[in-house]
Amino acid sequence: MEGLFRLQAGRDALAVTGGVSLRLLTAAEMLEARREGSTLAGADEGARALWVNAAILARALVRGGAALYPSARAVAEALSVSQIQRLAALWAAFDREENPGLGISQEEVEALKKAWSTRGRSALNGVYSGLLGRFLPRRG
Repeated sequence: MEGLFRLQAGRDALAVTGGVSLRLLTAAEMLEARREGSTLAGADEGARALWVNAAILARALVRGGAALYPSARAVAEALSVSQIQRLAALWAAFDREENPGLGISQEEVEALKKAWSTRGRSALNGVYSGLLGRFLPRRG
């Protein structure tokens, strides 16, 4: 476990402006941000990314070690859509820089994401296809 902690020897935060910084989030904080954003978006898939980004920023934007906003809703009420998008992109680039993937480039990640998003989506794809492949079809 000690070796794992040595991997993260970079910066903890990125200075933005006026004493405000973007800090890296823990895995638990990311999961909470995604859950909060999804809850706020409800069934509106178009709004989901904006709410999740607002939830990430609510946790990541700090001044003097204290959170600048108490919630995603507070971020959405204080910042414009373009401000949220720019700050979220800045945070994502900082996170990628400080937490690089293990042996895969960003281009490879994007190619995999594209391949997964364009694959067939029948009910038998995915989990069930591996299971069904083990059984021979019945004849007669």
